[in-house]
Amino acid sequence: MDRLARNLDDLRRLVRDMTAQGIAVEFVKEKLTFTGTSSLMLSVMGAFAEFERALTRERQREGIALAKRRGVYRGRKRALSASDVERLCQEIGVGKSKAALARELGICRQTLHLYLKRQEGTRAAEGTVVVE
Repeated sequence: MDRLARNLDDLRRLVRDMTAQGIAVEFVKEKLTFTGTSSLMLSVMGAFAEFERALTRERQREGIALAKRRGVYRGRKRALSASDVERLCQEIGVGKSKAALARELGICRQTLHLYLKRQEGTRAAEGTVVVE
């Protein structure tokens, strides 16, 4: 149930819309089937699923925090090295297309813009003037 909907209201709406179209909704794990009549059982089970998902996410955040303190969790590997970012800034400074640079480096444009934004923040913190 928790994988079908974001929250209890969303679950109710989805099940109501599907059953209105004549679709029977069956939750295999919970062994429940809904065919059109609104059910208190759907609300109760949906609330439990939402609560269980919240507990899982909380435990996950706690585990990540503990791993970070131990130095085990470092997050996702960076797409570009520091030298790639410097090269990126230099080539944009001389007028090269950002889309072409992104293709060349094998990253999407959003990632390129994220690196540029981080670089601007770093330079601003160091007192370097950034001109584009």
